[in-house]
Amino acid sequence: MPRPALRPAARAVRTAVPVALSLAAALALTGCADKPTATAGSTAAGGGGGPITVNATDTACELSATTAKAGTVTFQVTNSGSKVNEFYLYAEGDRIVSEVENITPGLSRELKVEITDPGTFTTSCKPGMVGDGIRGAFTVTGTAAKGSADSKVAKAITDYKAFVASEADEFVDGTKEFVAAVKAGDVAKAKSLYAQARHPWEAIEPVAESFGDLDPKIDGREDVIADGMAFTGYHRLEKDLWKDGLQKDSGAIADQLLADVTEIAAKSKTVEPTALSIAGGAKALLDEVATGKITGEEERYSHTDLWDFDGNLEGSRQALAVLRPVIAERDPALQKALDADFTELSSLLAKHKTGADYTSYTALTEADIKELTVSLDALSEQVSKVPGVVEAK
Repeated sequence: MPRPALRPAARAVRTAVPVALSLAAALALTGCADKPTATAGSTAAGGGGGPITVNATDTACELSATTAKAGTVTFQVTNSGSKVNEFYLYAEGDRIVSEVENITPGLSRELKVEITDPGTFTTSCKPGMVGDGIRGAFTVTGTAAKGSADSKVAKAITDYKAFVASEADEFVDGTKEFVAAVKAGDVAKAKSLYAQARHPWEAIEPVAESFGDLDPKIDGREDVIADGMAFTGYHRLEKDLWKDGLQKDSGAIADQLLADVTEIAAKSKTVEPTALSIAGGAKALLDEVATGKITGEEERYSHTDLWDFDGNLEGSRQALAVLRPVIAERDPALQKALDADFTELSSLLAKHKTGADYTSYTALTEADIKELTVSLDALSEQVSKVPGVVEAK
């Protein structure tokens, strides 16, 4: 289905858009290895204080403060452990407000979140990027004006919601076709539809991932079994199609997939993003490429990882396309760098496409992977600067 006209540039991405939501009430949860709560007047970047530092180790998640004033809250997350780590901010029901992934040992990453209403949230560090993480309560006090008071930001939010809605509808339509092929036992057709059906999901993955257990039900790999979850969704059917053959319960798995996709698509349209969450989502999608697609880990059986790579890149480009008027006005040099780096990475990825289809990940050489990785790293560095440019002034 046609997408909204959001592309000033040529066609072009689990944290998220990480959705910074305004919540009046949320769950009060137990603490983890946090330092004592600081006073609200000295804890929030948007409330007169500096960033909240997060010391993430293999066994602890230590915040310099667990209370902040409403506004733009900045977390400076440093991995002092030996495992790759992640940092999440959750709202009630484990809805992801925002996240930062792929924090390698010794690396420090900044996460900016716009929260305009008071509430109780949950922070989590995830050493090894598995499990529920090391959790603690985090409280936001007071209220703040929304950054969307800027007319360009408000337009960006409206445009991004239209993009998400269009991709969500396309995801449902593609899944319907895929499910029909699976249930008909048409393996060849189901295989041909698999990657394209997933493409819209990859473009809006940060938004969709914010809805609790629906994400792993739809997109979880076999590893979810170790977390006590059933192995269902797209990747279970991927395994059936490419490795094990269709099973007696493949039809039931397909039916549940369509039900879950329909539900998450409807919920995705209810999300109210902010400029910060859109910018954060653009970076999160590139992190998805770095941790799952460029490594070939996402599509273990079909090896259609480059389709997912393209979806993530498309979503990241579109997120920043809606923010283009804001970025171009506030930091034209950054906008120029973003245009150049997106063009370069898109061109490199296109080298591995024949007609309308991407080559199998297994066909890539080490030199190919290195070339894509270097370009991805350069783009990610520029995209990481966007939140600081678009936050409420």
